[in-house]
Amino acid sequence: MSLIEDLKWRYATKKYDPTKKVSQEDIDKIVEAARLAPTSSGLQQFRVLVVSNQEIKEKLAPSSLNPEVMVDCSHVLVFAAWDRYTAERIDTIYDRITDERGLPRGRFGSYTDKIKNLYLNETAEENFIHTARQSYIGFALAIAQAAELRIDSTPAEGFNNALVDELLDLKSLGLKSVTLLYLGYRDENDWLAPMKKVRNPVEDFVIEYK
Repeated sequence: MSLIEDLKWRYATKKYDPTKKVSQEDIDKIVEAARLAPTSSGLQQFRVLVVSNQEIKEKLAPSSLNPEVMVDCSHVLVFAAWDRYTAERIDTIYDRITDERGLPRGRFGSYTDKIKNLYLNETAEENFIHTARQSYIGFALAIAQAAELRIDSTPAEGFNNALVDELLDLKSLGLKSVTLLYLGYRDENDWLAPMKKVRNPVEDFVIEYK
């Protein structure tokens, strides 16, 4: 089945069946899609936290605009980005790259010096704006992979970031939450399921320069 058909199938699920759980194998595939996402300078500036523990989901629920969705879904994926760039973070990634490719460490020194000069002279807020953007790439691929597996999902920005960060102790990891992705299987009474998917027509969506 094509990606286009998968995307036509999916929708932002509004009601989950709490009795149905996504297998670990499928969760691993969805997370792997996010892990393989392209990121600026290959730095993978975000992490994915996988929450299946019901008690934790219930504690997180008050942070959400859709608390019942968080409680009833099978898993919550929290996409969290670096709170800021550091020389250590950049060097760690590029040391791994050179080690795994059998190259001497420092092989990309001129490039890493350039990006350090760029990012380390920015504020933490400016850094986070950039790292958060990178997380959206993995977020989108996770949504697409879930659709391919016929696993329902609900992308969410409407939540209390500060509460999520506190409950999951993201500060200690040098991370800040960006988005949530609820995963599971739709309830047969989900009101949105039978509704037609509506998007802008191609002629309004695409602007061509020929």
